[in-house]
Amino acid sequence: RPLPLLLALLPATGSDPVLCFTQYEEATGKCTGLLGGGVSVNDCCLNPAYAFQKPGSKLCQACRPPRWSPWSAWAPCSVTCTKGSQLRHRRCIGWDGQCSEKVEPGTLEWELQACEDHPCCPEMGGWSNWGPWTACSVTCSKGTRTRQRTCDHPTPKCGGHCPGKPQESEPCDTQKACPSHVTMELFTGASFVCLEGLGAEGKIEVDFLLTSSPTPTVAGGWGPWSPISPCPGTCGLGQILERRTCDHPKPQHGGPFCAGDNVRTLICNTAEPFFIPSSGSLHWPPSLVAPVSAVNRDPCSRRNIKTISCEEIPGQQTRTRSCKGRKFDGQRCIGEQQDIRHCYNIQRCPWKGSWSEWSSWGLCMPPCKPNPVQTRQRLCTAPLPKFRPTVTVVEGQGEKNVTFWGKPSTLCEMLQGQKAVVEEKRPCLHVPECIDPEDEKL
Repeated sequence: RPLPLLLALLPATGSDPVLCFTQYEEATGKCTGLLGGGVSVNDCCLNPAYAFQKPGSKLCQACRPPRWSPWSAWAPCSVTCTKGSQLRHRRCIGWDGQCSEKVEPGTLEWELQACEDHPCCPEMGGWSNWGPWTACSVTCSKGTRTRQRTCDHPTPKCGGHCPGKPQESEPCDTQKACPSHVTMELFTGASFVCLEGLGAEGKIEVDFLLTSSPTPTVAGGWGPWSPISPCPGTCGLGQILERRTCDHPKPQHGGPFCAGDNVRTLICNTAEPFFIPSSGSLHWPPSLVAPVSAVNRDPCSRRNIKTISCEEIPGQQTRTRSCKGRKFDGQRCIGEQQDIRHCYNIQRCPWKGSWSEWSSWGLCMPPCKPNPVQTRQRLCTAPLPKFRPTVTVVEGQGEKNVTFWGKPSTLCEMLQGQKAVVEEKRPCLHVPECIDPEDEKL
């Protein structure tokens, strides 16, 4: 499978000033719990659970070792009908290291695939001629009459329609008078109630006594800041709370209170790294767990026999692994450091094969450059030989499974001028532009 396209950003260096946060949200890729700004990446990332943003950027980077984020959901298809294309992305998130394939933190990886929401686009239809008018809706005086038409000249396709209405109406007059009817109306009397109200007038007089001279007002003033909490913990960055009081001087005789906050937070730095015990992990080299069709670096062989290729002679392969990632008294790796498997060597064995069916269409490559294409293949494949699936190595210790190693040289009849692989390519249409989602937020 071809590798997706990578779009790299410049990683932050240890001395760059950043905004420091106490948490990185894996699900949303956002920084939360702002500690403050103007600190270096090195100081912020003394605690690997923290995260940071470069000034002017919306991209949040975790302080932990870099790893790929989950793939985003596929974007909507670039067109609503016929064939289009859609993108998805993931990002290398972390600091002080690289993701797989030596990718720098902040790098975006894109994948592009073909899509089709509807196989065809709507086609408008046409109206037939109007039909005859119906009879007037009444038999005397004035009413309405209607006529209709059908949307079938031509009939719309793939969800299309005809503009306008299938029916219209107009007034009609029968030129006939309708019979008259006598109507009797009953009048009833009404009772009336008259309400009378009384009014009253009054007068209130208030006298104010003024003192001889007013006392001058005194505006309040802030006293000095004083810490009310120590730097939390013994490592990494934290926050100190400081408080001040409005008593230098106190407001008097109606004077205004001090403007501003009486509590603030400041970043404190213990300059000590945050040590988290980390258990080790064992990983087998990928080249030794490849499928049968791959060529492993360590061949399948048997001591004292020069070659066992293409024969029903079991050999052995050995692989080893090392314990990585163990820090600060974390747990040692669980499992064996060495693995031995029994194998048949089928490397380059000439066997008669047959052509496979077409594979499904692959991703569009390259995803962020002009004229991407997708490919499907037919392969010349051969069935594995019917060698014994198990072998007894030491009597009394049971049977061991035997696997196949190597890539045989399959022989097929020529197909479209090819012996091993036949490919078909087709262009990906209506390709959207690869735009960093963080740039769209700015």
